[in-house]
Amino acid sequence: MQSTSVRIDVVTHRELKKLAAMLGASVGDTVKLAVCRLRQDEIGAELSGELGETETAWLDADLG
Repeated sequence: MQSTSVRIDVVTHRELKKLAAMLGASVGDTVKLAVCRLRQDEIGAELSGELGETETAWLDADLG
């Protein structure tokens, strides 16, 4: 697996290590999980928003 480095401040690194230990996961896996959860939150926020004209028209379309 290829890897790369990400620079974060010392306090964030300390918190990340604590969180990883709580989860019983590596720091890398914990970051991967955090990114996934942030994406899910963004998708959830988008899906819970108001429908636009295009979406409303599509939902109201006559299928027959």
